[in-house]
Order: sequence, then structure tokens, then C-alpha cells
Amino acid sequence: MEWKETIKSRIVEIICLLFVLLFVYAAVSKLLDFENFQVQLGQSPLLSAFASWVSWLVPIVELILAFLLLFPRWRMIALFAAFSLMLMFTVYIFIILNYSSFIPCSCGGILEKLGWKEHLIFNIAFIILATVGILILAGGVSWTHRISKPAVLASIFSLTTFFSIGTVAVLFLLSEDIIHHRNNFVRRFPGNATKVKEIDLRFSSYYFAGADNGKIYLGSYTAPLLVTALDTLLQNRNKFKIHPSRTDFPFQSVQVRVLPPNFYLIDGSVPVIFKGKIKDWRGEVKWKGTTTFSHYQLMDSLTLAIRSNDNRKGESQLGSLYFGNKSKALFNVHLLQKQIDGIFDVDGMLQYDNDLQKLVYVYLYRNQFIVADKTLKLNHWGKTIDTINKAQIQVVNVKSRHERKLAAPPLIVNKTSAVCKNLLFVNSQLLGKYEPIEMWKEASIIDIYDLTTNSYQGSFYIYNIGKEKLKHFIVRDGNFYGFIGQYLVHYKLSPRLMNSYKKL
Repeated sequence: MEWKETIKSRIVEIICLLFVLLFVYAAVSKLLDFENFQVQLGQSPLLSAFASWVSWLVPIVELILAFLLLFPRWRMIALFAAFSLMLMFTVYIFIILNYSSFIPCSCGGILEKLGWKEHLIFNIAFIILATVGILILAGGVSWTHRISKPAVLASIFSLTTFFSIGTVAVLFLLSEDIIHHRNNFVRRFPGNATKVKEIDLRFSSYYFAGADNGKIYLGSYTAPLLVTALDTLLQNRNKFKIHPSRTDFPFQSVQVRVLPPNFYLIDGSVPVIFKGKIKDWRGEVKWKGTTTFSHYQLMDSLTLAIRSNDNRKGESQLGSLYFGNKSKALFNVHLLQKQIDGIFDVDGMLQYDNDLQKLVYVYLYRNQFIVADKTLKLNHWGKTIDTINKAQIQVVNVKSRHERKLAAPPLIVNKTSAVCKNLLFVNSQLLGKYEPIEMWKEASIIDIYDLTTNSYQGSFYIYNIGKEKLKHFIVRDGNFYGFIGQYLVHYKLSPRLMNSYKKL
């Protein structure tokens, strides 16, 4: 009998030693590469919202348990705690493999080279070791102790199991809600964008004029009457010249918009609108009025969504301009929310999606966007995931010139954006939590939002070409097209990035 007790004692010693080695090595590995560990937790589908404190808690708990396991007096408690911790790790992996919207890279440290399934097997093995150690220790305790009674031992195992599974499940549900609806600026990268092609346009003066029927149309700031048409694979290129019926207007910032079978030549500062057919690129004056505007998007063949200025206060406002036979301009002065001056503080990007029939306005200097219908009725206000909710700008009045100017360079939050069906794509200018600064220097980041659920969906990178970063872009189904310097790039977005995309 004595030799049996010696063997059991040695088994417990070995189990405790294995846990000590595991916890110490794992904790030290995390702490030595803490920044990377925190970044990996920040990308976790379960722990993104809690990465700041979980990244400290886990290695600290591991070191405490390793210390307690060295002393026979505390081994029972320490083994139950180790059982609970390993069970939490196991449930975490199980949820990632079966219920997560995406599977991230495995965490570093001792098991860095193992895949998620290998992690799962490894954890289960240590759960079994902890169980064996607890049963041996419980069997060696006097019958007068409650822990030696099978019913009590089973109850403790049940409570520990319930607590471990419940804790991870609650963290998962809370993290999902926080990340998608109450984000504290933690980005997720559920998929990636793969470069398909890039073409050298030789000049960096191009902009997107429209896209439809398998073609992408480009306009040029320096050659305003020139239109370049490309196929969606960027293999075939054709150039066309617009022939307006009149050229006597004092154009200042004329641009082309293409909505097949029509094209439009628009200058909101004149203001005038030409309309014609893309079959011959001949344009006639469709509208000439008094309403000036700086931002505009076609909502249909005879209606523009515009941003103009209130004639009384000079503040910006959103409206619609019908330029048919009986032209009419309508404005909703309540859509743009003034914070400082009503001009610079509400600056932003105007988008319209014909399929969703929604107008989207993304603020340039704050973490907000507006969604409205064609009649300018507010649908909802949305927020981007960064934390800048008030424009950080300084505005001064130059009395001698009767001008209002920015006194210092502003903090840009959302550089540019695009809408595709129910998804809003925003090129953010701010670094999120747990993101490597090196990557930020090498690429531009695009955040995705679902306009129907008003929720954040994920992010992806578009890499620089040389020192040039992304300027403007459009998205068509799962295809991303963007200007980087003098290059036009085409990326294919993975299905996980387009998970919430709705083919309307």
C-alpha cells in the first residue's frame, strides 16, 4: 500500500511540475512579447473589447497558479484553478472554431506553431491531467474532510465547469455586442483584400466618374472633357472626348458623372449641368440655375444629392436638386449637425447608392455619418469606431478679407469613403488600439459598416505603392478599385469581408 501512495504522490508531483512549466513559460513568453500578445488579443473574436485587461490578467494568473502549485498546502485549490483556466482556454478555442465570424491567427508563446485544433487537443490533455491530480489528492484526504466525499467533489467539478464555460460565453456575447455596436476603437480583420492588378495611368489627376454594365469610368481634373472607360479586370481601356454644346461658361471645377446610358458634365460653382448619351458623348445644357453647390452625387437621371450653403448664415446644408423641366431645389437644414461654425466642422463626403436608395454623408473631422432617403428624411445617425466625436479644428475670421479660415491643420478622422449596397467603406486616418504602427506606415486601412444594422463589420488593408497612399476608391460587389499615386489598383475582397453584403 505504501508503494501505491508513493506512486500517486509522484504522479501529482509530475502533474504539478508540468503545469508549473507550462504556466511559467507561457506567462513569460507573453510578457516578453507583450505588445504582440495584446495585438493578437485585440484581433480575437471573443476578447477584442477586453484585450486591455485580459492581456495583463492571463499571465498574472498563470504565474500565481505556478507559484501555488509549488506548495502542497495549496495544490488542491491551484489544480482546480488550473482545471478552470484550461477549460476556459478550451471553450475559447471551441467557440472560435464553431461560432466565430472568422478564425484569427493563433496566439504566440509556447504553442505559437500549433494550429487551433492542435491547441484544442493540447488543452484537453492538460484538463485530464488536472482532473487526475485532483482525484488523487482528494483520495488521499481523510474521510472527515468534505472534499474527499464523491458528491462534494462532483459538485465542485460541476460548479467549476459551469463557471468556466459561462465566463467565456458571456465574454463572447458582450465582446460581439461592444465591437459591432459600442466599439471602443478595436479593429478586427476577418478577411483580407488580395491585389488582382494595378495599371499605371501615368498621371495622378484621375477620379471615378461612375461604374456600371461591367465598365469603370474615369474623369480627369486636368482634362475635364476626357473620359476613360475600363473593363472591371482593367485589361481594356478606351478614351472618349465629351463635346458640350456650349463652352462659354466660366467653368471652375467641372467634373463628369456617368450613369449609363447618360453622362453629365457638372460644375456646381457656375452652376450648370450638361446631359448627354455615352453612345456619342455629346452634351446639351440641361439646367442652368442660381443654386450653387460643392458636393454632389446623382440619385437618378434627373436628380442630384447636393451640399450647398445657406444664403442667410452661410452654413453648409444637404439638399436635392431636380433639374428636369421644372427644376426645384429642396434642403434639409437639420441633417448636418453644427459643432463649431457649421462650415468646416460639417465638412465631409457625400455618397449615394442607387440600389439601397440611401444618401450617406460621412464627416471628415469626427466619427459620425448620416443616412437619409431620397427625400432627405433622416434614416439614422451612425458612428465610426474611432473616439473623435467632436471636430478638432480651429477656425478664425479674417475680417480684412471677410473670410473664414482654418487656423491650424485639422485632425482628419475619415479621409474618404464609398458605398456599395448596404455596406459603407471608410478610409480611416486614425490608428486603433493594438495595431502595429509599422503596418500603418505601409498601408491604408478601410473599415466596413453595415448601414442596415448600423454596425461595424471589420477592416482590411490596402498597401501603399512606394510612398504613395490610397486617395480615392469605389467598391463594386466584392471588387475594390482605388487610386494610389498614378496607379489604379484592383483588389478582390474575401467573402468574410463581404459577409454582410446584401445583393438587393
